[in-house]
Amino acid sequence: MATSKPGPVQISSRNPIPLSASQEAQVRELYYKRVRGYCADEIRDFASCAMNRTFSATWQEQDAARQEWFATIDDRRKEREAKEVRRKEQEKFHREWWGMPPLPEDAEAQATSEGKQ
Repeated sequence: MATSKPGPVQISSRNPIPLSASQEAQVRELYYKRVRGYCADEIRDFASCAMNRTFSATWQEQDAARQEWFATIDDRRKEREAKEVRRKEQEKFHREWWGMPPLPEDAEAQATSEGKQ
């Protein structure tokens, strides 16, 4: 009696059933194997670039990013303030355009400005 080699399993869907954790790990290993095959040259170039400096480069970049963040605090604050001023101007225009009553703070500001004149 000759045994025939079973053919590939026919699957009706790309993801027919949930996989167990070990099956997911096997799928992930296949994925990594394929990606390493497609990107072998890039991975090799990155590995040679990062040789003996990966951790120090990472810390240096984090320190540089932190310094940049602190250096641009005032710029970000000014941007937020400008956006808020613009938002208030647009809201005031919208209310005037549609004949809506002004917001209470707008009415107070207008009353104080009229009192000064």
